[in-house]
Amino acid sequence: MNSKVIIFDTTLRDGEQALQASLSVKEKLQIALSLEKSGIDIMEIGFPISSPGDFKSVQTISKKIKNSRICSLARCVEKDIDAAGEAMSSSSSFRIHIFLATSTLHMESKLKKNFNEIIDMAVFSVKKALRYTDDIEFSCEDASRTTMDNLCRIVEKLIKSGVKTINIPDTVGYTIPNELSLIIKNLFERVPNIHKSIISVHCHDDLGMAVGNSISAIQAGARQIEGTINGIGERAGNTALEEVIMAIKVREDILGVSTNINHKEIYRTSQIISQICNMPIPSNKAIVGSNAFAHSSGIHQDGVLKNRRNYEIMDPSSIGLKEVKLNLTSRSGRAAVKHYMDEMGYKKSDYNIDELYAAFLKLADKKGQVFDYDLEALAFINKQQDELEYFSLKFFSVQSISNGLSTASVKLLCGKKTYTESSTTSNGPVDAIYQALNRITCFPIILQKFQLVAKGKGRDALGQVDILVEHEKRKFHGVGLATDIIESSAQAMINVLNNIWKAKEVNKKLKTLKNFKNN
Repeated sequence: MNSKVIIFDTTLRDGEQALQASLSVKEKLQIALSLEKSGIDIMEIGFPISSPGDFKSVQTISKKIKNSRICSLARCVEKDIDAAGEAMSSSSSFRIHIFLATSTLHMESKLKKNFNEIIDMAVFSVKKALRYTDDIEFSCEDASRTTMDNLCRIVEKLIKSGVKTINIPDTVGYTIPNELSLIIKNLFERVPNIHKSIISVHCHDDLGMAVGNSISAIQAGARQIEGTINGIGERAGNTALEEVIMAIKVREDILGVSTNINHKEIYRTSQIISQICNMPIPSNKAIVGSNAFAHSSGIHQDGVLKNRRNYEIMDPSSIGLKEVKLNLTSRSGRAAVKHYMDEMGYKKSDYNIDELYAAFLKLADKKGQVFDYDLEALAFINKQQDELEYFSLKFFSVQSISNGLSTASVKLLCGKKTYTESSTTSNGPVDAIYQALNRITCFPIILQKFQLVAKGKGRDALGQVDILVEHEKRKFHGVGLATDIIESSAQAMINVLNNIWKAKEVNKKLKTLKNFKNN
């Protein structure tokens, strides 16, 4: 049996169905090019009959994709098949994916047909599709709830009619791994011409078993896995392809198979799709979540610093992630604090680790997550953060004017006595406030990230703004929380400006100490 598993991506078809708004042709093309770069074997790029927009996007993508095989969905309806074939006609190599329900429930309640009629419809549609391409995939919709006798019977007929890939969907995410494995094994045992086709599975995650089901299907002989990047899709989503791909790579010793995927493109592709589809990745998401390679426990941090393999089964760089994160929280130990100080270039003799760690724990209990510049302030100024708030926003107002411009006025307390005011006009209220604050502080900064998260529901919900800026090649974080988004945005920037000020104060003190030692 072939040891290569084909990766079939349906982010642009099944995945898009879960989005609140359809993607533009340009957005779909950007995703398709990213998938191609990652080494996806087959990408299902749409359902051409569903709308003129989908037909156009399939047509456009078909002209651009060269290294992955493209595929379009069609029902067992002549006009569907014609639309799929015509939309992809500019491609030199494409697949038509036909589907029809085969379970008793779907036949009786949805299609109002008997099984013989289902077989006739399926075979007729395959013959129609073969006029456009010899690469036909057929999905037995709701296969996991289809009787084994009926499933074997229709699969044999489909392969005989020219289908190269038989897809076994767990359409409603009902199956558990050993059940799907048994279905695949039964097909290999009972369908005489089964080896003339590739067996594929398409699992949904309603019971949280899509990835597990896909892996069990591979072990039973399936050689194509269908899914989406980040697992996006109808209801609870589809098989998360990045999880299956990395499971195959990491556990090749057990599974004995491989893929054609460029693993170093996984993280980048995941991020692109998350941003374009406006679907945030959960922080604890396997493989690509922000916490997937982050360590907060002191014991784990110490173990990772000694040898990554103590608590990591994958090298983050294998998916294109450049660094491991040790989150500095109240659970962190001395090893993590020392690691950060080492990374910033400080020697043991530059600070007292016991005093620093004691101060760090107090700050971590109060603040939650502590950053490198916080450690510097604790080590060399040795005061808590709230005692180091140099900048304080006393007043601000924003007025929106024509053409999307806004004027902001701010009054900032700098130190204990000095009030400074500034007014600026810029694109949007948040940018106007940021420009006004920067004019006062004269800190050259580049805003790299602005993220708004609603805390609560309704009109009284709090808006939390998280920002990341770069100042003199160093990154600084800021968080603001208020019922007014503009106010929380201003708070976040004040937080950043205070962090920058503290870092500058540390540098001044270090220079003074250095000069004192030299003298």
